[in-house]
Amino acid sequence: MRLLLIGVGGVGQSAVMIIKRAGNRGKWLEKMIMADYDLQRAKDVEKIVDDERFVAELLNASHKEDIIAMVKKYKCTFILNCVAPSLNEVIFEAAYEAGVGYMDCAMTLSQRHPEKPYELPNVKLGDIQFAQHEKWKTSDNMALIGSGVEPGVADVFAKYAEKHLFDEIDEINIRDGDNYVVPGQDVAFGFSIWTTIEECLNPPIIWEKEKGWFCTECFSEPEVFYFPGGIGNVEVINIEHEEVILVPREIDCKRVTFKYGVSPEFRTMLKNIAALGMDNPSRMIKVGESMISPRDYLSIVAPSPLETASMMVGKGCAGAWITGKKNGLDRSVYIYQIADNQDCIQKYGTSSVVAQTAVGAVIMLDLVANGIWYKAGVYGPESFDPDPFMMKMKEYDFPAAIHEKDSEFDEQYQRDSVFEEMIRKY
Repeated sequence: MRLLLIGVGGVGQSAVMIIKRAGNRGKWLEKMIMADYDLQRAKDVEKIVDDERFVAELLNASHKEDIIAMVKKYKCTFILNCVAPSLNEVIFEAAYEAGVGYMDCAMTLSQRHPEKPYELPNVKLGDIQFAQHEKWKTSDNMALIGSGVEPGVADVFAKYAEKHLFDEIDEINIRDGDNYVVPGQDVAFGFSIWTTIEECLNPPIIWEKEKGWFCTECFSEPEVFYFPGGIGNVEVINIEHEEVILVPREIDCKRVTFKYGVSPEFRTMLKNIAALGMDNPSRMIKVGESMISPRDYLSIVAPSPLETASMMVGKGCAGAWITGKKNGLDRSVYIYQIADNQDCIQKYGTSSVVAQTAVGAVIMLDLVANGIWYKAGVYGPESFDPDPFMMKMKEYDFPAAIHEKDSEFDEQYQRDSVFEEMIRKY
């Protein structure tokens, strides 16, 4: 695979280092062009990785023609999009016109319903991409969208549960929590500031078999969820996220939700940002001779996740909580992956948040490059066989585990065990 990586920030750098650390397992990569609008950042990563397969280049990802020219210059066969989802449409279209495969970690953005934003969806996450499925299929090329950790790895977990752990599924609930602390910082962003504001302040979306997709108020349906690995109980709330769009397209179930652990203090800050109108990316204000959106300004002046990453301590847990029946008994399992921040800093030079995101994309690229995952068209990760992915998680040093929650089925399994016999061999 000759890969054009667009964006050499936290996720992009993590992807590079994960492939590098994989050694011979990463030989599926023939060449990677590390393209970024900040050439020095790309060159810094090029120096760190010290591998002739990785080449730094300057690229403005908002210019479709420049992306196509870069693909042709290096004879790339695939694009990995690791920039903000606000640029997804341009990069997605460039990949199609260049005739190469495409992957992103977060799908095209949603647009609120103009009259009932907290009741009805309008343009949903990824709608713009899925609308182009037929033309991608006709071109005999593949776009694999939502391929990070959430969405991405969590979707594979859900597909694995459907294939191996359940006879029928009631709910698939994606749950993300952590015990991260940044010493000396009362409020810190663990991920892209722009994206965090987008996800948390957009109307959350839920899917039910009887109703289809519908929206709720921000921070709705708070619940306390137990996260393994020493994290413990965390209060989680509804957030707009891609899994709610992706999972019901492929997996037969009755309800799909996404909830994330957002502290009360962080929620208050986000509400204040919204009250001041600083969350709107389309609102522009003049600062000196320049026009800038308040959200872009916040992204610049707030403590950068890249700067605070090295100080952050704790673990993050991403996973899918599935409920239903197996052998006629009620069953409830949480399939998850845990990453320790300081461990990821030492291994990859990046935070666990972005490393978790990158590893999903890297494993999927491995499967695509080796011809294991391939379908012409536009798909999410839950459209493919989950077993090869689960095998490779341990190979890439991000193993998964299963937590059997209280249920009739629980008596047959040990709490906080690794996967059953099939998973043990992985």
